[in-house]
Order: sequence, then structure tokens, then C-alpha cells
Amino acid sequence: MAGSVQQAPPEPHRLPVRTLVSASIGNAVEWFDWTVYATFLVYFSTQFFPKENEALALIGTTSAYALAFFFRPLGGWLLGRFADLRGRKAGMLLTILLMAGGSLVIAILPTYEQVGWLAPVLLLLARIAQGMSLGGEVSNASAYLAEIAPPARRGRYSAFFYISTGTALLVASLLGVLLTNVLDDDQLRSYGWRIAFAAGGLLGIVGLWLRRSLSETDQFEENAAKARATKNPLLLTIKEHPRAVLQLCAFTMLSTLSYYTFFSALTPFAINFRDADANDVFLALSIGTALFIACCYPFGALSDRFGRKPQMLVWSAAIAVLIVPLSFLVRDNLGSLVVVFTVGLVLYALLASIAPAIMSELFPTELRATGIGAWYNLTVAVFGGTAPLVITALSEADHPLWFFWYVAVAAVVAFCAILTLPETRGSELR
Repeated sequence: MAGSVQQAPPEPHRLPVRTLVSASIGNAVEWFDWTVYATFLVYFSTQFFPKENEALALIGTTSAYALAFFFRPLGGWLLGRFADLRGRKAGMLLTILLMAGGSLVIAILPTYEQVGWLAPVLLLLARIAQGMSLGGEVSNASAYLAEIAPPARRGRYSAFFYISTGTALLVASLLGVLLTNVLDDDQLRSYGWRIAFAAGGLLGIVGLWLRRSLSETDQFEENAAKARATKNPLLLTIKEHPRAVLQLCAFTMLSTLSYYTFFSALTPFAINFRDADANDVFLALSIGTALFIACCYPFGALSDRFGRKPQMLVWSAAIAVLIVPLSFLVRDNLGSLVVVFTVGLVLYALLASIAPAIMSELFPTELRATGIGAWYNLTVAVFGGTAPLVITALSEADHPLWFFWYVAVAAVVAFCAILTLPETRGSELR
């Protein structure tokens, strides 16, 4: 009797790491640039505005930073629609070109002394281009990562998006530490800040080169004709998918408040209103950021095994319960600051790791990039763009705790919205 032929076991799935890095690098470049701008604006503000009034120069430079937020929804809508019509790869090449271009332009901009008021106008235009590019980058890269992922591994693929973000934030902060230690104050003001922007531009060019080798997603190719036949896509997201739009806005509200609380607003709050040592704050933030990066992939894999919805419910419930108690630990003590940043950022990683997957699962392919681009970025502009202003204003009014209650209320709203989400683990994209 002939022996039975044994079937070879299936090969284990291998992550296409180069593809995932190429898809995620645009987000890394943008957040690198965003962080560099915030870190070094105190040095270059008088390069673009009259030196005689440093306070006015700082306000002008900060306003250019803030204004870029409000171009994100426009960029998300326009560049998202471009990706729905022309392809995810084309959309991602365009966004990274805008990012790298904006950064390199800022690196070589003439100063106020050289060209007068043309200098701040050019700075503002470069920041608007970068704001629009980030709006398109989130939607296009999220859609790409979700569409190339096997359904059973979409959470793992999705995790690379915020691994890149966290890594960029960490590298930008370390570059800030390096330049401020190597160069003196005059050198930083005259040319040191340009080095940081040039580094962001070069990183963008590397990303552009990597992205040229990406393949278009099968999901887009199969639905391209449908996307081209779709009229008024933004209106369609509201008319045909109103629940998805509300759900996206609700959990994005908490997501963006979590992000800006721990990555942005807490640092000046701790230093200015709780008298914390600046070095301790930056060290605690760096430890929290490193832990955030380390947690993203395991949390993405966890969602593939146990589901997106339970993970999101744990995240929103924990923020609702813990955010106010954590605020009492923001004080001049390294140990308590480490607890605040590590707990806050590990909780945020629960959502960030799977955000591209969740958002992509809400909309059909022909509306995916448009739907995410417009509504995600509008929510971020409204709640994220105002978070540092709100915490500062409430602290100045002697009500700093109100901000943390505000975040807690947002967490309750997000929790209720997440309860209405269907479980999408392992599902095929529409």
C-alpha cells in the first residue's frame, strides 16, 4: 500500500517590513517636523519677525504653527479624494513631497532682515503646505496599511503607523537635546535651527525614494471605477454613513486629547504651573514615549486576537477613571512624572496601535480616504489644536483641574460611542 503523502505545513506569515516602513515613514517625517518646529520656534521666531519685539515674534511664529492645524481638514479632504481617485501610492507620494518640500523651504528661508514681511509670509505658506500634507498623510497611509493587510493581521500592520510617529517624536526630541548641548544660544538662533529642518527634509526625500517602490493595493484597483463614479463623496459619507462619521469623531476626540495632553500640553503645564524641573519632565516624557513605541505592535497583535472593541473600551474607560488622579501626580518629582507619562502613553498606545485599522473599517473603499481625511482631521483641529491653549487658559484662571475633567468627559463620550461599534476583527474590508 502506498504511503500517504504528508502535506507541508503552511509557511508562517512574514511581515513585509520594508513596505510597512515605506508606508509609515511619511507620518514619521511630518511629526518630526511638527516637533522640531515646536522645539526650536523660540530660537527662530526673531529670524522671521522684527527682533525689537520678541513677544510679538513668538506670537507670530506660534500662530503659524497653530494655523497649520486648521488646514489639516482641507488637506485631508482634497488629498484623501485624490487617493480615492488616483490611488493610495500616488496620494502618499504627493503628501511626502509636500512635507519634505515644506521642511526644506523652511530650512533655507530668508530672514526678516533680508526680505522684510515676505519672510513670515513664506514661513506661513510652508506651514500650510505641511498642515495639508499631514491631513492627507493620515488618511492615505491608514487606508494603504489596512488594504494591504491580511484580515487576520490588520491590527499588526496598523501598529506601524504610530510606531513611526513615536519614533519620530523621540528622535526629534533627542536632536533638540543634542543641538542645544553642542551649540550656544547665538549659534542656535543664527543657523542651528536650520539644521533640524534640513534633517526633516532629507528624511522626507528618503521616504519619497522608499515609497516609489510601493505597489498599489488590490482593494483600490478593484474599486477604482466605483470611486470615479462617486459624486460629492464628502456629502455621501454623511448621508450614507452618518453613524460611522459620528463614531469616528467621538473616539478621535478622545484620541487627539490623549495625544496632545501627554505629548504636548503636559510639558509646559508641569514646568510653568507645577514647578517641575524641565530636565525631569523631558526625561519622563522620553521614557513614556519609548514605552509607547514598544507597546504599539503587541497591542496591534492583541486586537487581532481578542478584537478591536474590547481594547478600545478598556482604553476609554481607563482614561475616564485615571486622568484626574494622574493630574495630581504632576509635580516636581521625577518618579511621579514617570508614572504620569508612562501610564498615560501606554493607555494611549491601546488605541493608537489600531487607529488606522479601525478608521479604515468604518468606510467602503471608494470613500475611505475621503471619509477619514475630512472627519478625522476636522476633529483633530477642533480638539487637538486647542488643547495647549485650553490647559494654559484654565491654569492661568487657577482652574487647572478643569482640563483633566474635560478629558474625562470626552472619555465617557468616546466609551458610549465605542459601545455602538461592531466588532471588525478579521473582517474583510468593504
